[in-house]
Amino acid sequence: MANPSSDEPKPNRPPRKPAPKGDGSEDGRPIFSGSWLLLFIAVVIITLFMWRQSPANTGSRVDYTFFWKQVEAGNVDRVAWYGEILTGKWKKIPVSADKGVELKEEFNTVLPIRDDATLKQLMIDKGVRFKGEPQEVGLGTVFFLWVLAPSVLLILFLWYMMKRSSDPVGSGMIGNFIRSPAKRFRPSDHQTTFDDVAAMEQAKQELQEVVEFLKTPAKFQRLGAQIPKGVLLMGPPGTGKTLLARATAGEAGVPFFSINGSEFIQMFVGVGASRVRDMFRTAKENSPCILFIDEIDAVGRIRGAGLGGGHDEREQTLNQILSEMDGFQQTEAVIVVAATNRPDVLDPALLRPGRFDRHVTVDRPNKTGREAILKVHCRKVPLADNVNLADVASGTIGFSGAELKNLVNEAALNAARMGRDAVTPADFDDARDKVLMGPEREDVLNEKEKEMTAYHEAGHALLAWLLSDVDSVHKVTIIPRGRALGVTQLLPAEDRYNIGEHRLHSQLAFMLGGRAAEKLVFNEYSAGASDDLKRATQLARSMVAKWGMSELIGPVAFRDSEEHPFLGKEIHEARQHSEETARQIDVEIQRFLREADVKATETLQAHRDKLDGLTKALIEKESLGEDEIRAIIGNQADRSASVPDKSPDA
Repeated sequence: MANPSSDEPKPNRPPRKPAPKGDGSEDGRPIFSGSWLLLFIAVVIITLFMWRQSPANTGSRVDYTFFWKQVEAGNVDRVAWYGEILTGKWKKIPVSADKGVELKEEFNTVLPIRDDATLKQLMIDKGVRFKGEPQEVGLGTVFFLWVLAPSVLLILFLWYMMKRSSDPVGSGMIGNFIRSPAKRFRPSDHQTTFDDVAAMEQAKQELQEVVEFLKTPAKFQRLGAQIPKGVLLMGPPGTGKTLLARATAGEAGVPFFSINGSEFIQMFVGVGASRVRDMFRTAKENSPCILFIDEIDAVGRIRGAGLGGGHDEREQTLNQILSEMDGFQQTEAVIVVAATNRPDVLDPALLRPGRFDRHVTVDRPNKTGREAILKVHCRKVPLADNVNLADVASGTIGFSGAELKNLVNEAALNAARMGRDAVTPADFDDARDKVLMGPEREDVLNEKEKEMTAYHEAGHALLAWLLSDVDSVHKVTIIPRGRALGVTQLLPAEDRYNIGEHRLHSQLAFMLGGRAAEKLVFNEYSAGASDDLKRATQLARSMVAKWGMSELIGPVAFRDSEEHPFLGKEIHEARQHSEETARQIDVEIQRFLREADVKATETLQAHRDKLDGLTKALIEKESLGEDEIRAIIGNQADRSASVPDKSPDA
């Protein structure tokens, strides 16, 4: 987290307003304000007063018989008649009929008969002063008790609930409903700098200029240079875009405000735009600062693509963001940093120069970057002496920063589960298997299912072992993991950023290897190959219709439909090619898959003894590593100096 700068006023800039301090509540407001405390005290006082005025609570409660005897004895001074309740005062406090009970000077009792003429005559004879009090409630009291008081209480209750009830971002429904929910990270929070961000050297270099502008804006302004108002961080999930934004603010030593794109949108029209205005106003008051909008695609998607036109709440919020970014003055050092996983769906007006000028791609790290990230996450994890993080980085090609953090955590959990004092290479292997293949299941396969699964996985493993264009086999198992009954795990030998058609055809043969092994051995297909067929079909369709790898179709890219973010990916427009072209695409896809199936079957037939040996070992051990597979079927095909197989298209 960034460490905001001091709140001292800067030259030529009005002093900053101190941030509100919390008194125990999450939103910085006291849990019980003074007005609510006074209201509570008033309600308690009124309740006590009404309880005290009740005739049934006057003095001591005595029995009617005891009261009658005291009247006969001439010990009653005066009484007041309240229907069936009678209150009064003794001339001399008598002794109670109940032992240990002391009576008070005043008393009350319940009359068995409301209008007892005998009692009245007795009190007249004994000189008791008595009076009657009306029992009917007045019109004013009735109105207050049944109309005014409930209405006031209901209004107060609704106002209190609306005031205190929080929407999904934590602001009140009335006073603070339209305020920006942007969270400010204070100087006491953990400070994040570029030293805490491993790898991403190019991205940090792009943002270093932003840091220098926030530190010394006069250096750029005296030459007429204009710093970009917005920086868009693009990249897959978990690559560290939010961390990079915090590090930028930490390096510059300026306040850092963070908000998620979905926090703008509410069910009430205009709330999102009001929050945008409040957010930018707050940022300008705290200039220089960094305003970070995470997942901006939630509010910044293409306008006009939805049903019903462009007058929904989301588009109004986007329009307000565009307007506010245009309103920045060159002297206002406010940098808007946004992050997204889907830059392709953002509105073009958001990406034009003058708004988000600078686009920084935050991609998955390479081997050197993965090793650096692992070192950062292993700072507090005790490692065994034989742990080599470079080897772990080599076996985690394609992992993002978040996935590497999860890998280290899973390895530490596994070591703790085993009772070890340090994390070993075996813990990293188990953690990688869990991340890539899923946790082990407790399913018990019968002998036929186990043998068929073993041949299926052995077919995959043998083809990957023998075909030089397929990645190296790391492990094959028939232990049910995740949603699969068995898994063949491949590990690339190097980072790969492009792929040719020869390797893709070999990949198709590898995908269909399990199905071909089942047909070769059992003379039938099973439903276990459904996922293989799905992935192989998708790959073949991309080769034919997107990448131009079919001589029959030619160098043309076809899409089934245009992708629009609010109508689904494939329902907005019909495909833009003829039925004949669609038939040819389907024919070519089938040809690619049939040729891959033939290649897989012929390879397995030529090495049937290795297939049987590998299957037998799988049934016995259930899981085989690279060294165990090598001991059974020999060395893998040479991948360093391999010559691509002839393309099936030739």
